[in-house]
Amino acid sequence: MIPRPSSVHLDEETFALDPEIRLSADPRLAGVAAWLRDAISLPLTPGEGGLRLAIDRSQPPDGYALSTAPAGIEISGGSAAGVFHGAQTLRQLLENGRLPRARIADAPRFRWRGVMLDVARHFMPVADVLRFVDLAAYHKLNVLHLHLTDDQGWRFEVPGWPRLTSVGARRSSTMQGARQHARYDDRPHGGFYTADDLRQIVAYAAERFVTVVPEVDMPGHMQAAIAAYPELGNGFAGGVRESWGISTHVLNVTDRALDFCRDVLTHVCSIFPTELIGIGGDECPVDEWAGAPDPAAVQPWFTALMAEHLASLGRRVYGWDELLSRGAPRDAVIAAWRGPAPTVAAARAGFSVVSCPDISCYLDYRQSDDPGEPTPVGTLLTLDDVYAFDPIPPGLTGEEAGRVIGAQVNVWTEHMESARRVDYMTYPRLCAFAEVVWGTRQPESFRARLESHLSRLAAMGVNFRPLTGPRPADARPGAPRQPRDLDDRLEELHEMTADLRKAGLV
Repeated sequence: MIPRPSSVHLDEETFALDPEIRLSADPRLAGVAAWLRDAISLPLTPGEGGLRLAIDRSQPPDGYALSTAPAGIEISGGSAAGVFHGAQTLRQLLENGRLPRARIADAPRFRWRGVMLDVARHFMPVADVLRFVDLAAYHKLNVLHLHLTDDQGWRFEVPGWPRLTSVGARRSSTMQGARQHARYDDRPHGGFYTADDLRQIVAYAAERFVTVVPEVDMPGHMQAAIAAYPELGNGFAGGVRESWGISTHVLNVTDRALDFCRDVLTHVCSIFPTELIGIGGDECPVDEWAGAPDPAAVQPWFTALMAEHLASLGRRVYGWDELLSRGAPRDAVIAAWRGPAPTVAAARAGFSVVSCPDISCYLDYRQSDDPGEPTPVGTLLTLDDVYAFDPIPPGLTGEEAGRVIGAQVNVWTEHMESARRVDYMTYPRLCAFAEVVWGTRQPESFRARLESHLSRLAAMGVNFRPLTGPRPADARPGAPRQPRDLDDRLEELHEMTADLRKAGLV
């Protein structure tokens, strides 16, 4: 099983699951019962019988207990979410219609067990997003951080701003491979979600106890919006960005631009019920604010205004760790991505923090040095590297460590043009990450358990990377590579640490 349960006792003896088994469930678990019927393809007729779902408040909220025997199966949990996690474990135990005798008690280490999906660089249709949610929930992840906008595309409708999708959701071509090769295809790329599309994603995820946290990156990473509405920018009159990297074309923070951002955030809050709303805040060059008395002060001022607006709607900021030195509101949650140092800095400064250092959690990074890897970029991040990741860096006090509410892996899609490619880059590394954040690592058995688990993923149609290496069909010869040494990345992280030190955070 992946992730491995906290306490598990399995007998070698197995028994056949009666296809006519009856299901009794607490009324509060009607949604879990309906999902389970579909997940294991059994009618599970309501009534007192062999499979029972129950709430047991003595258990941790996300925890569960599972027992299986020919005389009956019971899943109890501290909440509906806990029972759902237990049902996912039952699903993994069920092989060819048989179950082992088992007694399992289980609960997660972290309350934020997340994955970020970038649908801005390459648009992913609704059906593919729902499938992505299903796979994340199968591994007991409970947060989908949805990166909805960037320089290369704006991916959802906003009332009163129609050009965001008629112009900002489409680019005329796409860079192929790493930036220094300057190679492009000649195919337009685009797509966007309606409000109903997003509500469908939110509702589908909620049924699987996954919270969708939306992100609209601002005031940088805004070239697509500025291409749609040039008055939001600083004289830029070009199109949606076709290349990767960081655009210098940022918002001009006039009243018009501020009203635009408020309109966007108000609309986002009308769709997404989560308390946290992502506003990015990362990689925002100040070049175009050179005329301001203090260009470095513009972003903190802007962030404070957006935080105030979100607070008026009962929400708060979720943002990347650049906000630590650029005006993070005191109640913000920080996604710490630039190595482990920002996790430490954020926790020591009193912020709640989600640990997602790129050198451990960026699933766009190459998986091996094999030349057959598709568009290998970034530093090497193997399956074992992900499994070795600890979301809580050394050196934190108990109180500081308690501010690390969890972790997430990030799936940036510059080099993932299809759901099939996303599968390849995400799995099986997400399997390793799921075990890390659930909290019961057992390295000596992980590989053996993973091999069995991959057969389940194959049956689900997942195009995972084989443990033996890339297949010929996985290569992208037309999208050249840019691998980096870890030493290069560590040098960049040292520069970032110096910035945190200058801000008094290290």
